[in-house]
Amino acid sequence: MKIKKLILRLSVMIILFISAGFCSSSIDLRAEEESVTLVSMIVKMDHGDYWKTIKMGAEVAAKEYNVKLDFMAPANENDYKGQIALMEQSIHNGTDAIILSASDYMALAQVTDQASYYGIPVLSMDAEVASAKVKSYIGANNYEAGQKAAERLVELTGTEGEIGIINFVKGARNADQREEGFMDYIARFPDLKIADIEYCGSDERLADTLTRTMIHEFPNIKGIVALNAEASIGAGKAIDELGYGGKTKLITFDNPPEMMEKLQEGTVQAMVVQNPYSNGYLAVSSAVQLAEGNSIPERFDTGTKLIDLDNMLWPDNQKLLFPFIK
Repeated sequence: MKIKKLILRLSVMIILFISAGFCSSSIDLRAEEESVTLVSMIVKMDHGDYWKTIKMGAEVAAKEYNVKLDFMAPANENDYKGQIALMEQSIHNGTDAIILSASDYMALAQVTDQASYYGIPVLSMDAEVASAKVKSYIGANNYEAGQKAAERLVELTGTEGEIGIINFVKGARNADQREEGFMDYIARFPDLKIADIEYCGSDERLADTLTRTMIHEFPNIKGIVALNAEASIGAGKAIDELGYGGKTKLITFDNPPEMMEKLQEGTVQAMVVQNPYSNGYLAVSSAVQLAEGNSIPERFDTGTKLIDLDNMLWPDNQKLLFPFIK
C-alpha cells in the first residue's frame, strides 16, 4: 500500500512538473508574440499596380525587420471616410506605428492627431496630411514631378495652343502639388492655355470618358498630362481609340503595363515614374525606428524620373520600371 501511495505521489509530481513546463513555454510564446512590432499601413485604395508594388516593398521590409504588417485600404481612392475608420481601427488595436497615404490632406488631420495623442507615431507616405504630429514624409517631390511633366509637354507642343489636365482626387496633397507644379511651369508661356482640368477619382473608365469629352470640346488640343496611373490608363485608351495618338501629345504618371505598351506604340511620349517599391520598404523600416523610440529624418525624397523611348533601356531605368527582376 505504501508503495502504491509513493508511486501515486511521484506520478502527480511528474505531471505537475510537465504541466509547469508547458505553461512556461506557453507564457514564453505568448510574450514573444506580444513583443512583435505591429505596423499599420493605410493606403488610398486596395488595387492598382502602384499600390501592389508599394505593398511588395513593405512586405520585404516587414520580413527583414520581423514586423507584423497590417496593410489596409478602402476600395475607392475618394473614400477618405473609409481611411478615417481604418485609422481609428488601428488606434483601437494598439498598433505600434502607422504609415498613412492620405486621400485627403485636411480630412485625415484630426485622426492623425488622435493617433499621436495615444502615443502612436504616424508617418506619411506618397501623400502628406495636414498634421504637425507626423514624424516624417516618404515619397516623391510631387511639385517637382509636375514641373518635369510640364517641361516635357512644352518641348513637344511648343509655347502656343491648348493643353489639358486629367488629375485624380482634388484635395489629395500629391494630386494638388503635381497640378500646382504643372500650372506654375505653364504660366511662363502666356500663349499656352489650360483648356480644361478634370478629376477622375482614380477611376480608369471615368478618365477615359473625361478625356474623350475634353478632346470633343477642344479638338485642336495639343497635349494632355495625366497625373496618376489610373488617369494615365484612361487617357491613353481614349486618345488611342479616337485616333489622336501622336497628334495629341500625352505625358503620363507611373508605369502600369498598359502605359509601357503605349509608350512603345507612340501614344505616350513620356512617363513620370516614381519609386513605389522604395516607398513601401522605407516606410516600414522607418516605422520600426519610430516604434522603438528612435528619431528619423523629416523627409525621404525617393525621386522621380522622366522615362521615354530614348532612355527606357538604360539599366537604372530598367530597375525602376521592373523592380522585381534580378
